[in-house]
Amino acid sequence: MPETGIRLDKFLWCARIVKTRGLARQMVEEGVVRLNRARIVKPGHDIHIGDILTFVWSERLHVWRVRTLPKRRGSALEARLLYEDLSGSKS
Repeated sequence: MPETGIRLDKFLWCARIVKTRGLARQMVEEGVVRLNRARIVKPGHDIHIGDILTFVWSERLHVWRVRTLPKRRGSALEARLLYEDLSGSKS
């Protein structure tokens, strides 16, 4: 059985892009995030392993491939394991 998805806003929060889920929701609703090249404005949109997220954060373009789905919001080190950075920028 394929793994179920996770809400986009929850993934961004677990990946520690923003400090609160409310800020993650706002980021999505403002159209900042693209999922597989499509602009997504619904925070409850499900994402899955292998999906590509594109967004501008800290004045830089980020392109991430979802590696795994979080069970909870963990440490910064755990958050980094959720995605593969395809943007070529080194953090």
